[in-house]
Amino acid sequence: MAESIKGIQEEIISEFEILGDDRESKIFYIMELGATLPAMEESEKVDQNIIKGCQSKVWLTAELAGEVIKFSADSNTEVTKGLISLLIRVLSGQKPQDIMQAELFFIEKIGMGQLIGSQRSNGLSSMIKQMKLYALAFQTKLAGTNT
Repeated sequence: MAESIKGIQEEIISEFEILGDDRESKIFYIMELGATLPAMEESEKVDQNIIKGCQSKVWLTAELAGEVIKFSADSNTEVTKGLISLLIRVLSGQKPQDIMQAELFFIEKIGMGQLIGSQRSNGLSSMIKQMKLYALAFQTKLAGTNT
């Protein structure tokens, strides 16, 4: 069974707590996380996969694998790639309904707002919104096949 969204968020909070209040270390860690994101196919880096509302370019795709959604993403900046990698870590492999209902409390708990500024915070909100829209679409599709 997939680890719960809440459990994954608690892991992330613990990882960031180790870094203390060192802003630079946290940003560097976010960039390191982005570097671990699996490469996205160049063919998927098309305009229709770009998340609107992000200062940087962020491509996001989603596919339904059984009852769970698998996300993949990339960005043209290291920090943004790290941010989307955190969201993928929390939400990928989860059921659509769980994604739609997820409260992403880790963002506030790790002090993300102070780390990334308002432009990137808006972009982060756009990433979350897009992931939840994918979840809604897949949930609707699943509901249609179960009737």
